[in-house]
Amino acid sequence: MPVEFLHRLTTPVRTRGANRQLGGVLAFVAGAINAGGFLAVQRYTSHMTGIVSAIADDLVLGQLLLAMAGVSSLLAFVLGAATTAVLVNWARRRRLHGEFALPLALEAALLLLFGLLGANLELLVDVFVPSTVLLLCFVMGLQNAIVTKISQAEIRTTHMTGVITDLGIELGRLFYWNRTPEANARHMVVANREKLRVHLAILALFFIGGLVGAVAFKRIGFAATVPFAALLTAMAAPPLLRDLRQGVLA
Repeated sequence: MPVEFLHRLTTPVRTRGANRQLGGVLAFVAGAINAGGFLAVQRYTSHMTGIVSAIADDLVLGQLLLAMAGVSSLLAFVLGAATTAVLVNWARRRRLHGEFALPLALEAALLLLFGLLGANLELLVDVFVPSTVLLLCFVMGLQNAIVTKISQAEIRTTHMTGVITDLGIELGRLFYWNRTPEANARHMVVANREKLRVHLAILALFFIGGLVGAVAFKRIGFAATVPFAALLTAMAAPPLLRDLRQGVLA
């Protein structure tokens, strides 16, 4: 990828196009890690709806340990999102070019840690499996908060429920029959085709990422985290290197 393109993805001066391109790349990464993580620990860690429901079920069934595990996963996701907010706001106060690159660099490092933990799952299952689940929940919260802050909550990348809901709404508007458009122009139902294209792209990239991640983890194991971490590092590097050259990160 050209350096100019990578820098545009993470520059603090945002455009809607750059937001959507970054959202697409991160949706691909999230799909890959979510699918690969499931193969590793039999848990989907990118969305909290199922985890919150499972906590309620486990409490009713008297499975307190499972309920506490769910609460821990939820807290890890929240802590990841909070970490992004802290890093971005800290960077803004210092007027860094890498305000959005910092959490991406942290995510890249944590993905490599995920690969390291995963490679040792069979040694101490009772230790490494819960640690890996919490790490993945933290990473998903971290990443989802990046695009949420950048796009003013327009784009989500780690879970598709909202994306698919918005997609359905726009499809409903697209196929709605305005029978008397001339007399009731004010009440015409018109689909936001741009929004429709964005949500279709995000959904498609999340799905493709899931396919790539599942195949990669199945064939080469936890070494599959390396190319995804490298992609995030390449995205984060240009603004961070610029900050280092200017001495603001020293």
